[in-house]
Amino acid sequence: MNELEQQFLQQLENKLWNAADKLRATLDAAQYKHAVLGLIFVKYVSDAFSLRQDDIKAELADPEHEYYLDPQGLSADELAEEIAAELEQRDYYTEQNVFWLPPESRWQFLQNNAPLAIGSVELTIAGKPKKITSVGHLIDTALEGIERDNPKLKGVLNKSYSALRIDQAKLVELINLIATIPFNHKSLNSKDILGHIYEYFLGQFALAEGKKGGQFYTPASIVSLIVEMIEPFEGRVYDPAMGSGGFFVQSEKFIERRANQKEIDPLTQKQKISIYGQEYNYTTWQLAAMNMAIRGLDYDFGKEPASTYTHDQHPDLRADFIMANPPFNMKEWDTGVDDNDPRWKYGKPPSGNANFAWLQHMLSHLAPNGSQALLLANGSMSSSTNNEGDIRKNLITNDLVECMVALPGQLFTNTQIPACIWFLTNNKGARTDKAGRKLRDRKGEVLFIDARNLGYMKDRVLRDFTMDDIQQVADIYHAWKTGVEVNGVVYQDQAGFCMSADLALIEKHDFVLTPGRYVGAADEEDDGIPFAEKMATLTEKLSEQFAESAKLEAEIKKNLAGLGYEI
Repeated sequence: MNELEQQFLQQLENKLWNAADKLRATLDAAQYKHAVLGLIFVKYVSDAFSLRQDDIKAELADPEHEYYLDPQGLSADELAEEIAAELEQRDYYTEQNVFWLPPESRWQFLQNNAPLAIGSVELTIAGKPKKITSVGHLIDTALEGIERDNPKLKGVLNKSYSALRIDQAKLVELINLIATIPFNHKSLNSKDILGHIYEYFLGQFALAEGKKGGQFYTPASIVSLIVEMIEPFEGRVYDPAMGSGGFFVQSEKFIERRANQKEIDPLTQKQKISIYGQEYNYTTWQLAAMNMAIRGLDYDFGKEPASTYTHDQHPDLRADFIMANPPFNMKEWDTGVDDNDPRWKYGKPPSGNANFAWLQHMLSHLAPNGSQALLLANGSMSSSTNNEGDIRKNLITNDLVECMVALPGQLFTNTQIPACIWFLTNNKGARTDKAGRKLRDRKGEVLFIDARNLGYMKDRVLRDFTMDDIQQVADIYHAWKTGVEVNGVVYQDQAGFCMSADLALIEKHDFVLTPGRYVGAADEEDDGIPFAEKMATLTEKLSEQFAESAKLEAEIKKNLAGLGYEI
């Protein structure tokens, strides 16, 4: 994305968020999130529908096209009627993977009738008169129409606008605001623009909701880092704690970038990815489905929202790439879970902490040559209580751990708990991976990366990664895996940043996986000043400071004496 495109999107997102936030009134962020994101979804599918209509009109008028409508023998009115009838043929839309929208679900109908619905109005819906009692009712009716005519979206849309305790005039304002999202730009298409706005709003609502927001949203820079390292270019991608589907969105962006680099058609390449996810929270499950639909991504999120532990929606799945940001240190996760569950191959996780339950659940779904990455609290790297140390030892001795990355603090909106990324694989042998990289034999080795000094403070409370930070970590990881130069980087241990350790060394450290134990401290650059000269300078400076301290002490005693206090 070039600078002009970034500037356009940044101005648009700031304008929309500031305006939308002013309309929030008495609604809390969690409710308002669904109100805004649901309308953004309707705007997107309606824009896509309108663009397809324009294409159909052009095809009907093109004598070279198979859909050409010969105007010969038709009056102007008759031709217009024929074109209007053709534009209502569902197959024209579904053949291009565009959602078919009934008239009441199209944005222009919604925007035109919203002011009338403040005081209730009778409208023609699905060919029959229907009394619309509020703006919220009008929106719900539009959503019902989308679900009715698109089975893939059944149960996905949050049809609860009628129940929102918000001034109906505010809803009209919100509709008019979202209507200003442009879907035409000289180099960005509607999917790029609305997809970006959707992702931006998810992040803003996560900030607004604080701890609760983190349950559905992982910061984009962390997701980007994991995706750049694991490289899901083709195959089955799975997230058992998917939230709003951030890993899937970044996977799509990665495929587009890599396909362009390889001069492969991105659309064709994206068809080689299968998306599988699971989410317990119903409204978050809906957000994820809308997030996929906005981008035209096919997905399988199971029959329903459900607990990953007790109602696995993909029991037979063996995924090539698994990525997740599960809740840290989750308690009471094992209600209804058998102690002898076959997933606990490397040890039964403790009831008070689900970290190693998530990790082993993911391993149970990993394909023979698959790779997985998950964010966990730092305690997972060193804890030896309640069987956790034994599970970690078993994972290491079975040579499943490939890389450990220590992250800086303040990256998350919902927790200040220090975090790390675990990368595991079933096969460290030499092979060619799904992204086309030739991997060397890495058996018996683990790469440790200490990224705690990377990133910048984007505001007073949140840290973020730059693209250079992400590239630095990803390049060193791929250079280590391949044994060859990657983007100008040749792997070598770097004090304070990275080290490749064998299993014998890890055993000496009692199977603790904290990167700081292995990478050590960064080497200080020699400034060329002899030690004796440095000490002379430092002692002289210290002497001056002692003298100044004594002078200040005497002055304070003098002032206190003047007030009648002796020390």
